[in-house]
Amino acid sequence: MLKKAIAVVTSGGDSPGMNAAARAVVRTALYEGVDVYGVHNGYSGMVHDDIEQLTSRSVSDLIQRGGTFLGTARSKTFMTPEGRKTAYENLRKRNIEGLVIIGGDGSLTGGSLLSKETGMPIVGLPGTIDNDVWGMDYTIGCDTACNTIVDAINKLRDTASAHRRIIIVEVMGRHSGWLAMMSGIAGGAEYILVPEVAFDLEEISRELKEMYESGKRYSIIVVAEGAGSGVEIGKIIGEKTQIDTRVSVLGHIQRGGSPTVEDRIKASMLGEKAALAIISGVTDVVY
Repeated sequence: MLKKAIAVVTSGGDSPGMNAAARAVVRTALYEGVDVYGVHNGYSGMVHDDIEQLTSRSVSDLIQRGGTFLGTARSKTFMTPEGRKTAYENLRKRNIEGLVIIGGDGSLTGGSLLSKETGMPIVGLPGTIDNDVWGMDYTIGCDTACNTIVDAINKLRDTASAHRRIIIVEVMGRHSGWLAMMSGIAGGAEYILVPEVAFDLEEISRELKEMYESGKRYSIIVVAEGAGSGVEIGKIIGEKTQIDTRVSVLGHIQRGGSPTVEDRIKASMLGEKAALAIISGVTDVVY
């Protein structure tokens, strides 16, 4: 059955391309004659009734912008049955009959609970720089984040070479090493440490020392935050090798920036697909 009104929400950690996806959801739905509402500040806004009707102009000048114009926040209240009931009531009083959720595993799980408890149809889009949503080959924002990291590695290599240093680059990824692996390969790192694979710092330190003794000028080691603290790993390697070792924790810079072409196009395609799906009655799927 065709919907009369739908809503779109961005939840959890922001990722470049969320704006492009939300823009596509809004404009596709409006083209199909369906009203669209935007939920501000994630599930927190859904609970606190921070919801506004959107127009085509509401999403202009967005495709090139990082972050999310809707805002995002985590909500402990939404994770309770009472909170989800309140969120549902705030949607239904606007005659909203379907919800598009853009976010990571936690956000999509929250949407699934809302759907099971209230019957609200939902369609999810994977939005996280970690690229760690189960069953997905791609998540919105991962390509931009990877490019941001590689750009940082390129700059760090210059100074590492000048001073014959070891540079430890800590990147995001609490449970997944995808960002570290892909950026490390593209950035030419000597070692890539990820939470999925065991590693021996004693052996790594021995190999590094041998390389420097044979004339190597610098080394780049990319560490996913879930594999261990970059600062602690740098301290251990520095002590064992007696080579000047510095640590760069990239932090939230990885989440920002204008989306790459890949993220803009894929996010737009996913947004269109999600809007058409939820309007036509599809529910409980992630694209």
